[in-house]
Amino acid sequence: MQNKDVSADIIIVGCGPSGATLSLLLAQCGISSLVLEREKNIYPLPRAVHFDDQIMRVFQALGVSNALEGVVRYNPGMRFLDPQGNLLLDWPRPAGIGENGWHTSYRFHQPDLENILRNKMQSIECIQLQTGIEVDAIRQSEQHASVHCTNGDEYRAKYVVGCDGANSIVRSTIGNDIDDFGFNERWLVVDTLLNTEKPELGDYTIQHCGRDRPATYVRCPANRRRWEISLKPEDDTRTVTSDSSIWNFIGEWVSHHDASIERSAVYEFKSHVAKAWRKNRLFIAGDAAHLTPPFMGQGMCAGIRDASNLAWKLAICCREKQLPDITREAILDSYQSERIPNVTEYIETAIKLGAIINSCSTELALKKAFTRDDGTVQLKSMMPKLGSGVGVGSNACVGSWCIQPQLQSGTWLDDMARYKAILIIESQLLLEHLQSDATTEPDCLVITTQDEPELQSVLTHYSVDAILIRPDRYILGSATNSVELAELLNRASAICLA
Repeated sequence: MQNKDVSADIIIVGCGPSGATLSLLLAQCGISSLVLEREKNIYPLPRAVHFDDQIMRVFQALGVSNALEGVVRYNPGMRFLDPQGNLLLDWPRPAGIGENGWHTSYRFHQPDLENILRNKMQSIECIQLQTGIEVDAIRQSEQHASVHCTNGDEYRAKYVVGCDGANSIVRSTIGNDIDDFGFNERWLVVDTLLNTEKPELGDYTIQHCGRDRPATYVRCPANRRRWEISLKPEDDTRTVTSDSSIWNFIGEWVSHHDASIERSAVYEFKSHVAKAWRKNRLFIAGDAAHLTPPFMGQGMCAGIRDASNLAWKLAICCREKQLPDITREAILDSYQSERIPNVTEYIETAIKLGAIINSCSTELALKKAFTRDDGTVQLKSMMPKLGSGVGVGSNACVGSWCIQPQLQSGTWLDDMARYKAILIIESQLLLEHLQSDATTEPDCLVITTQDEPELQSVLTHYSVDAILIRPDRYILGSATNSVELAELLNRASAICLA
């Protein structure tokens, strides 16, 4: 066995989208990582197929959004049909660029995304990627954490993050206790490659509701099309994945003359959240921390949000600087306290949507399921707030997602900061602060409403005069006077260490 104190601050177990994103975000903070991936090569077949505009903003911060635009497809929305094919409910997505600076929904081919992320990783000196390496044991002390690999090598770093999937060895080391939300169904997932144009299939995601076998159709990029079909308890996995069974299942939409089967698999859709996401120097993210039914298309998205939340906090705690008003333990604990309520809301909504797809066969039943207390039908993208954590103040905006305004130059806000904190402030309030006896000076990116008048709309939206946006684009806090601003900037001096 070789003990290896590699020149990396963080060890990441797993190089799927969550692990790769985490390594790239850490690199933006000047933090080095060693990424250990069990598989030698990227899995070449489809898996995740959707991400939203929040996730595209993370990719924008990584500098890979332009490359992704060449391989993704805008998703125009979702339609719900009854067993006879009649439209029950239409859920269109906005056709243009939304408030986050991107389309609200994208379809993609996961190998394309992973190749883009890994190419970016290979261009960055402080990221080391080793493939074909399997971790079989994890240990930690007060000073470091270490991983042992099946080839006999052992590596040590300040922290270890498990982005190693549903069977995570990091999670088993932390503790396997979960909260189970009760959704547990088997679905057949069939990915096809069209041999001929089939415009009648359409570009919308189609939910075929209330059928003997409820099904979902997904329009993927290029000639890829996916069907997800509900299975019954008596269905045998080997039987339903045979070619003859698959063509029977999807034959009403496409035949073997029109398409070839690229991949088929039976998935057991689950709804789990780990009770512990951290144990001292060990963390989990992505499928290692939570599993959701696929009906919201938020499985991979949740893992990317984990990485974006955790990276800047690990960066702070890897440095030796003394923090002004918050402990390192509080920062690290906030990862779990903030993320669990957020991901739980997505899971609960996905379960609700799955139940609707399984049972609703009339327009009245479907509209009732989506009707709010005021009688309106609510179908819109979710942006749940974070749970309690490192926020400052009691304003309702704390922990909310902050939109991305376009600046007068035509550039977007995140292009100025990438993965850094931003203070948007009314010019007069900043002047008053600088003229006072305050000792705390802004040490993050500061943009005044005088510099960028378009940002006044953000402050007006929250009825404040200053707002501090975290690196992960959630709101840390706000201010309406000099006292609140001083408190906000005191916390900013901690998070800006990232």
